[in-house]
Amino acid sequence: MNKVVIITGASRGIGAATALLLAQQGYRVCVNYLSHCERAEAVVQQILAAGGEGFCVQADVSQEAEVERLFETVTQRYGQVTHLVNNVGVLFTQAATSEIDYQRFERVMAVNVGSYFLCAKAFVQRASDYGAIVNVSSTAAKTGSPFEYIDYAASKGAVDSLTKGLAMELAARGIRVNGVRPGFIYTEMHADGGEPDRVKRLAPQIPMQRGGAPEEVAQSIAWLLSDEASYVTGSVIDVAGGR
Repeated sequence: MNKVVIITGASRGIGAATALLLAQQGYRVCVNYLSHCERAEAVVQQILAAGGEGFCVQADVSQEAEVERLFETVTQRYGQVTHLVNNVGVLFTQAATSEIDYQRFERVMAVNVGSYFLCAKAFVQRASDYGAIVNVSSTAAKTGSPFEYIDYAASKGAVDSLTKGLAMELAARGIRVNGVRPGFIYTEMHADGGEPDRVKRLAPQIPMQRGGAPEEVAQSIAWLLSDEASYVTGSVIDVAGGR
């Protein structure tokens, strides 16, 4: 089967690790990015060097017209999109709720929830009776991230609800929808929040006593996308070292 996957926000971190792994597993991969062109191209070059198929497409997936262009571009090149990884996310500087302005809150929701909705909608409108979506959530959806990222946490709670609702709507069509909730993973996103060494600081609070690697999250995503998870839908897997 021709397996074609779009991974949003795939120029770094979990998205990049997932792109590389899925390419190794025979997927034809679209590496979506917003502004990090060189990083996205580097991911594609790694895919090609390993004998896989991939290319990158710049698109702001919080905008419906951009999402439509993304899907049309991939379809023209590889054929029908069969799999989707909603991974893109934005995180701003740590702050208490009283210090978060509504403009920031709106942006977090537009990227972290709106893009997932728009990409899922575009996927479903084009899908046949086969396919899978994985939404990347966060353990922040359960903790609420008080005094740090309550806006981010709220967006990930919405992602969990979206995952469940979509799974129920699409189950009879043979399209599975699941999620992963990464915990403290060593990615550059923590620098976006103003604390690059956050995972190292919090590692002692994790039952496994360490942070996770993007590749470990990618393995869970790949399994949920695969036919090996053919009877799994509406589930969200915690990839958080027991936290």
